[in-house]
Amino acid sequence: MTERTRSERQALWDGLHREREIESDEPDATLVAQLSGLNPGRVLDVACGSGTNAVWMASAGWRVTGVDWSAVALEKARARASRAGVEADWIQADLLDWTPPRALFDLVTVLFLHLVQDERRMAYAAAAHAVAPGGHLLVIGHDMTHDGPGPEAERRFIAAELGAEISEMVPGMVIEEAVARRRGPGVVDAILRMRRERIG
Repeated sequence: MTERTRSERQALWDGLHREREIESDEPDATLVAQLSGLNPGRVLDVACGSGTNAVWMASAGWRVTGVDWSAVALEKARARASRAGVEADWIQADLLDWTPPRALFDLVTVLFLHLVQDERRMAYAAAAHAVAPGGHLLVIGHDMTHDGPGPEAERRFIAAELGAEISEMVPGMVIEEAVARRRGPGVVDAILRMRRERIG
């Protein structure tokens, strides 16, 4: 990927986040439900955007690192964290080039990051490699049967198929849950939760 392409990608996301003047402070309901049984630890929020979910996790006791393409989004995330009285580490990076620390995080979350297949394999393999033994990867996005507003079909995914790909690429990753769940007219989410087994 060329430097120009990276710059164009960042500019695209910066522009989108500048246009979003009003953003909810409510975290994703599926994320909240999925984390209800987990003890807070170190979490990496990939494509964290303006930090709604990251700040909620920090408020719930998680030690948060948020990473996103957009400098504009991360400025909003810092401001959101300041208003909430919590701390987090924020990293600006191209998610197709960035390599997170391996086997460091108790939880890695990737919510509504919709990429074409080749890009998706790279980004999600990197995310899975960041999961520590005994930790979890949580992916939420639009299922292939989703027919409401959102990404085109080639950017949607089936949770079980994505989980199988990740298992092939990253040793020890096993599927705990892989489902499609309807949450409104035309809105169907793909929910994938994986655990990294301790090997040896």
